[in-house]
Formats: sequence, structure tokens, C-alpha cells
Amino acid sequence: MKRKIYCTFLKQKAEGQEIQCYPGELGKRIYDNISAEAWAKWQTRQTIMINEKKLNMLDSLDRKFLEEEMIRFLFKN
Repeated sequence: MKRKIYCTFLKQKAEGQEIQCYPGELGKRIYDNISAEAWAKWQTRQTIMINEKKLNMLDSLDRKFLEEEMIRFLFKN
């Protein structure tokens, strides 16, 4: 049986993620509050941002920027 959570992004009960997809406390918060569907929407948006802004994931500033955008996208809509 799939895990159900209240997704703060979708503002409804939805199927939770199977595993914690992001490390640390932020990852735990995402796992507990963001559905698999919302996470997939973020991954699509993330890919677009990486390509359009030519982000380098080896660069810590680019990773920090992307993490801030992820928080904004998932938790502030």
C-alpha cells in the first residue's frame, strides 16, 4: 500500500514519495510534506532551470541557488 500524506504543494492528500530524495533535514521535510507528484513537477522545473541558466552542479553557488529555488517552488506557492 502506498503511503498517503497531506501535500503542502498540492494542498490535498496524495501519494507520498517512496524514499527520501533529498538529504538532511530539508530532505526529511520534503519527504514528509511533498507528494511524489509534486516532487516530479519540481524535477521537471529543475531540469528546465539547469538548462536555461546553464547551471553547473559542481559549483556550490549554483547548487545553493537551485536549492533556494526548490524551497520557493515547493513551499511558497
